[in-house]
Amino acid sequence: MGVSRQQAIENRQAIVAAAEKLFRERGVDAVGLAELMKAAGFTQGGFYNHFKSKDALVAAVMDKAMEDGGDAFASIIEGARSADADPVRQQIQWYLSPEHRANIDAGCPLSGFVGDARRLGEVARSAYAEGLAGNFEQFTRVIEETSGSKEGSRRKAITLFSQMVGTLLLSRAVADIDPALADEILDEGRQHLLTAVDAQPGIRSRRRSRQA
Repeated sequence: MGVSRQQAIENRQAIVAAAEKLFRERGVDAVGLAELMKAAGFTQGGFYNHFKSKDALVAAVMDKAMEDGGDAFASIIEGARSADADPVRQQIQWYLSPEHRANIDAGCPLSGFVGDARRLGEVARSAYAEGLAGNFEQFTRVIEETSGSKEGSRRKAITLFSQMVGTLLLSRAVADIDPALADEILDEGRQHLLTAVDAQPGIRSRRRSRQA
């Protein structure tokens, strides 16, 4: 008896989910097909019923990860707006939190896959680049809305996000071997960026008007 179309879709999704988890934990090159299919609950022989190659799987993983990352970003921003909080500060506080640092399996995919990105196939690299560009566009719009000005908003978005990613990666890199240093990196980076955001005239004036 053959597998139904719906079951085939669910099996493919399970493979992608298992692969994403393993790729994030150990890197794309370190994970073999036998291992990832076992993690998904299937035999290695069934892999080619769903994907032509490992590169095709990696591309599917990257597509899903970037879409999920964009949705997560939008959710954080919407939550901040609903709470009448500053969405830029909210994003910094979440991104540079111990919880996000520990969430390698499902945290921001742009930082999660940054080490692998340049070694991936062309389709997967394109998905990563599109996800990064989309993040910059979203962040730019948020900064424009928060500051009330479009001037320099894209430059601020790129600079701010790049600093967030760098801080997170350095903190993650030493979290197991030197937790105190990892916390220091995270705390100092977070405080520096929050101070920099508070110093922006548009954001500062908006906060004062809310407090009045």
